[in-house]
Order: sequence, then C-alpha cells, then structure tokens
Amino acid sequence: MMYKTDLPVMLPVKPREPEPFLSLTPWHMLAIALLTIIGPSIAFAQSGSEAQSPLAVLMNWAPLLLKGFIFNLVISISAMALGTVVGAMLGLCQISLLAVTRHSSWFVTQFFRNAPWLVLLFFAMFLLPFEIKFFSLTIPFPDWFKAILGLSLPVMANVSEIVRGAVRSLPSGQWEAAESLAYTRLQTLWLIIIPQCVKRMLPPWMNLYSILTMATVLASIVGVNEVMTLTGQALASEGGRPDLLAPFYGFVLLLFFIYCYPIARFTVWLEKKYAVIT
Repeated sequence: MMYKTDLPVMLPVKPREPEPFLSLTPWHMLAIALLTIIGPSIAFAQSGSEAQSPLAVLMNWAPLLLKGFIFNLVISISAMALGTVVGAMLGLCQISLLAVTRHSSWFVTQFFRNAPWLVLLFFAMFLLPFEIKFFSLTIPFPDWFKAILGLSLPVMANVSEIVRGAVRSLPSGQWEAAESLAYTRLQTLWLIIIPQCVKRMLPPWMNLYSILTMATVLASIVGVNEVMTLTGQALASEGGRPDLLAPFYGFVLLLFFIYCYPIARFTVWLEKKYAVIT
C-alpha cells in the first residue's frame, strides 16, 4: 500500500531591501562629483558677483591640472613596473627550497607589506641622496624618481604575496607531473607553474595598480609637482577663494574616477572569467 506524503518545500527567501548607503553605485559618485564642480558655479552666478565664476576659473586651470594628472599616471606606471619585477622575484624566493632565502624573503615581504605607504615615501625622499657621484660623473636623484622608488616598495611586497599565493594555490599534482617528466625546478616554474598562475594573479595585480594610482597623491606631501600640488598652487594663485575648493578638488576626484573605475570593472570581469571552481 502506498501512502501519500507531503514533502517539505523550501520557499524562496525574500531578498532584503538594500540599505541606502550600500545601494550607492559608482555612477552616483560620478553625479556627486559633477554636482560638486557645477553646483558652486550656479550658486555663484545667482549671487550676481562680478568676479569670474568657479567653473570658468576651473576651465582656465584645467590644462595644467591635466598635465599634473598625467604625471600621476607616469609615477603609478613606473612604480608598478618596478615593484612588479622585483616583487615577482621576491615572491618566487618565498617558495625557494633554501630555508635562508625563503625566510629572508618572507621577512622583507611582510615588513614592507605592513609598513605605511607615507612612511616609506618619506623614507625614500629624505634618506636617499640628492645625487650620486661616480668618479667625475654626477647622477642627480630628482624628487619624482624618489617618489617612484618609495611607492614601489609596498607594491613590491604586495606583488610578492600575490605571486606566492598564486603558486601555492596550484594543486601539488602539477609539480609531481613535472617531476615525473624529469623537469628541473626552474623548468617546472617557467613552463608549467607560472603560465597557469598568470590568470590567477592578473585580477589582484590590477586591483593593486588601481590602489597605487590613487595613492600617488601622497607625493604632493613631499613636494612632487603632481595634480594635488598643482591644485593647491592654482587655488593660492586665485587668492584662496573658498568657492573654488569644491570645484577644483571635485575635478581631481573626477579625473581619478574616470581612470580607475574602468580598471575596477575590468578586474571584476577578469575575476568572474578566471574564477577557480573547486
């Protein structure tokens, strides 16, 4: 005899209403930045003042600020390139079979990874010499080059950890298969392990570059003529008008948003494309 039984059915969970601040999207931030630039100009126009409007003043200084922003990008690209090269070697040293190499590279990685970026920047700016004399040759050390060196130190440490984590994330069978084919450890790394790690390293590497780009404004504290330094100089040249603060700094925010937001979206796309299914 068969008995009819009602099996319990799990009803779909009603999604929670997003909280107001969590539901903000980057496009909301873009709208806020535009309002920050245009809003003071509208209010200034309604006041009937004979002085030049904030938007007009900003347009006069915009080419100079754009040049400063390009210099920020040069610093970020150079620091990222230098930090990636040294950090990749440091990360491979962390998986070395030699205990001395492994432990020393781990210490260097953790030291610079957990050090404040601004402190490292001050370290590079004030402890490195202004010039190096080699016999009769004098090699200058400009401030922008010191800023690149200072910012490349935390990048180096983070890239080292990215490389170490990517290599460790691969299954041990990859190493065993290469060993069965009589590959040396160096051949295994360059021909088998590292090509598989590139997909895993690319999203966090791009995220690190985006963070580095936004951190290049720290160079203004040590006197490098990048966008924030030029913004301060432009405001001082206009007599310190308080109605110019929001448009000028909103313009700087807008520049970084336009550059960094596509990188962030592309990083999310790469994470979904190269997601590791376990």
